[in-house]
Amino acid sequence: MNLSSLSTSSHPLSPHGWDEGWEAEFAPYAERGLTPGRVVRVDRGLCDVITPVGTVRADTEFVVPRDPMKVVCTGDWVAVDPEGSDPRYVRTLLPRRTAFVRSTSSKRSEGQILAANVDFAIIAVSLAVELDLGRIERFLALAWESGAQPLVVLTKADLVPDAVGLAYLVQDVETTAPGVQVLAVSSTDGDGLDVLGAVVAGGTSVLLGQSGAGKSTLANALLGEDVMAVQAARDMDGKGRHTTTTRNLLVLPGGGVLIDTPGLRGVGLFDAESGVGQVFSEIEELAASCRFQDCAHEAEPGCAVLAAAGSGVLPERRLESYRKLLRENQRIVAKTDARVRAELRKEWKRRGAQGRAAMEVKRGDRGR
Repeated sequence: MNLSSLSTSSHPLSPHGWDEGWEAEFAPYAERGLTPGRVVRVDRGLCDVITPVGTVRADTEFVVPRDPMKVVCTGDWVAVDPEGSDPRYVRTLLPRRTAFVRSTSSKRSEGQILAANVDFAIIAVSLAVELDLGRIERFLALAWESGAQPLVVLTKADLVPDAVGLAYLVQDVETTAPGVQVLAVSSTDGDGLDVLGAVVAGGTSVLLGQSGAGKSTLANALLGEDVMAVQAARDMDGKGRHTTTTRNLLVLPGGGVLIDTPGLRGVGLFDAESGVGQVFSEIEELAASCRFQDCAHEAEPGCAVLAAAGSGVLPERRLESYRKLLRENQRIVAKTDARVRAELRKEWKRRGAQGRAAMEVKRGDRGR
């Protein structure tokens, strides 16, 4: 097959997201006789790659880097050995446009890439249990940081008994997710799926959320068939077992590509300061009016953020969540950035001195 004579729209990989940009990136490898492909699944050093002539199994031995952020991941575009090679190897990764990254569960300062080259990050949240707004904010911070457009999908909307109650739940999440579309859907009744299908038809989407959030059911609804296995969530807390155990890339019949992921128990931030800022954009806007540019919004005079929280304009829960995520992000960055570590130590010393001074004042008052 002479791929060079095909337009990108008629290219065999166009349903998987191939476009003129990827064609230009791949050009040097085409001259070497290599084959383009997109990784649909990774398993212990091997990966399934969709190529112009079908899916092939390829070894990633030649692209095992020291940097864990550069390992082969579902969604990557790669150059593989041509047809007839045995075994076949992935020879290189094309530069990623976006990457959804979380910190690992280990104590080491490493990130784990969940999906690459994603246009939309769909955060699935079950309405079968009480909303955890703090967790939604955490997912949103990682989604914004990835470079993808976040989208919150409230699943199992059919379990909410009335339309008014559902509208309030959507409004709560919209307040938590400024600048993000929030959709209530029911995979059982089909409500909201047409809108969601239209959104995801525009590119590659990654489906994220806890076990029991209804991700696999939602994926099947978008696919129009039962491709992903589904397990019932526990009645007591709405949590489910890991139905999906690997990340899979699936072509949607209405257009677009979907990457389904295992349920995430831990969602640690990984160098996501700008993402946190976007989630809490109203706090960032208020901070511009603080008296001091380096205001920490703790007890400084002339703090516009604290004034807004005190007057009720800014919910205290939002401010606490903002502080928590920023502190967590600073800790993970400090593990690899000496400058940040030094700044943190300086801040700890400053706060320690303030605390000691306050204690001295209290002791002085008691002695009077």
